[in-house]
Amino acid sequence: MNMPNLRGDLFAGLTAGVVALPLALAFGVASGAGAVAGLYGAIMLGLVAALFGGTRVQISGPTGPMTVLFGSVLIAVSGDIAMAMAAVLVAGLTQVSLGMLRVGGLVRFIPYPVVSGFMSGIGAIIVLLQIAPLLGVSPVASPLGALAGLPAVFGAVKVEAVLLSGLTLLIVFATPMRISRVLPSPLVALLLLTPLSVVAGFDVPVIGDIPAGLPELVVPSFSLATWTTVLVLGVTLALLGSIDSLLTSLVADSLTRTRHRPNRELIGQGLGNLACAFIGALPGAGATMRTVVNIKAGGRGRLSGVVHALFLLTLLLGAAPLATQIPLAVLAGILTKVGLDILDYRLLRMLPRAPRADVLVMITVFALTVFVDLIVAVGAGVVLSMALIIHRLSLQANIAIRNEAEGPGGAMEDRIRVIDIDGPFFFGSASRLLDRSDRVMDTAAVVFNLSRVPFMDMSAQFVLEEMVARLVDNKIPSFVVLNPGQRDQLLKLAVPSLPEPILFTDLDSAMVAARRSVAASIDK
Repeated sequence: MNMPNLRGDLFAGLTAGVVALPLALAFGVASGAGAVAGLYGAIMLGLVAALFGGTRVQISGPTGPMTVLFGSVLIAVSGDIAMAMAAVLVAGLTQVSLGMLRVGGLVRFIPYPVVSGFMSGIGAIIVLLQIAPLLGVSPVASPLGALAGLPAVFGAVKVEAVLLSGLTLLIVFATPMRISRVLPSPLVALLLLTPLSVVAGFDVPVIGDIPAGLPELVVPSFSLATWTTVLVLGVTLALLGSIDSLLTSLVADSLTRTRHRPNRELIGQGLGNLACAFIGALPGAGATMRTVVNIKAGGRGRLSGVVHALFLLTLLLGAAPLATQIPLAVLAGILTKVGLDILDYRLLRMLPRAPRADVLVMITVFALTVFVDLIVAVGAGVVLSMALIIHRLSLQANIAIRNEAEGPGGAMEDRIRVIDIDGPFFFGSASRLLDRSDRVMDTAAVVFNLSRVPFMDMSAQFVLEEMVARLVDNKIPSFVVLNPGQRDQLLKLAVPSLPEPILFTDLDSAMVAARRSVAASIDK
């Protein structure tokens, strides 16, 4: 490594560590696991992912989405930290497995409205959960609880807490960029307002005792009665952490003009979360803001991520007692800024002009994320997006029926019916063919013209088979025009009602066969 890169990585790692400190503490408190759990997570995941991940400049640690989801995990297991760590263990194993199965590139197939609605929903959850601590009241665990408890919260406001949170918001939003590049605004808020609170003797909730020194070993555990809960929660953490990390990797690629290795990134994140499970640490993912700070500060290699983790470890070993008096109102102000930054303003500004289908997906995912469940939101969003795409594709398929007049004198006029199918022929459009079956039962022969069908799935093949069989039962011969690939595919299936003699690769040949069939029936 050359000297400029070494110097850049050292400075960038220290800068990223300074940014990570208040966020790690705040995320730990917000999750319900405690401030030290956030710090442990930033150290362990930050170190392991930097060494083994697939994005050289990525800074990993607790993130807003993972914090919200882990908070839900703790609630689901009634605060049992050993069972929660079992879910983190499953998450790590799942991420390693996904990386080894080379599925890292699949993140690009998640529709953008789903990602947008999900991230905006996470941002809204973070903001809603900070309302109570912003006002000096004990926080609640769910967005619905935060909304329902607003009357009680407003009736128990602490003026000192409001002053601290207001000053925090002013600092994190108004600090000039030239200062933030040197000293991040969240750290400015901590360094200015924590002493102010102590000297002024404010009676506000604070972080409290943070264990100093290395973490104790935690043994993840669960019972036969709870294994399904642990498995589902773990897989959910893995999926969210993978998406979060790989999206951050894409951001890093765009800034550094490099390409990350998605499968290695999943393995690195998985190993990091595996390690977190044995020390009671908050699980995490690639952190977009800290990664951007690292790059802008000169980080170009893995050393910056390692320095970031070692800096936090040094603080944990020697300076943890100094964080005990940090007011929760200050952390709430920092997290409120984080939540607002997560909102997808680009799509929000485009909502009045965006396609209605995409807006529907985004709003649905947003609402489900905030008020129901995170994984339900992503699943429902993907399914809804697929349904809308299928609907659009089915509308592109045109099925038309026409009579074929033949011969100079029109002797066979109206005796041959041609069904032209133009566009995708699949389960979403195939049923429309059966709906038109009654319109061809009064003819002498039917030609199915599928020569302009770009693809045909098995559902469409079965519908075609059923249609031909129904015509045969009514003694109406049928002929099918396909492209060569589709014809070979049907022949391999060996469908009795679709034998080789009625399958053609051009319309003229099929029409000749149809005329011969009609002529033979007339001669009889």
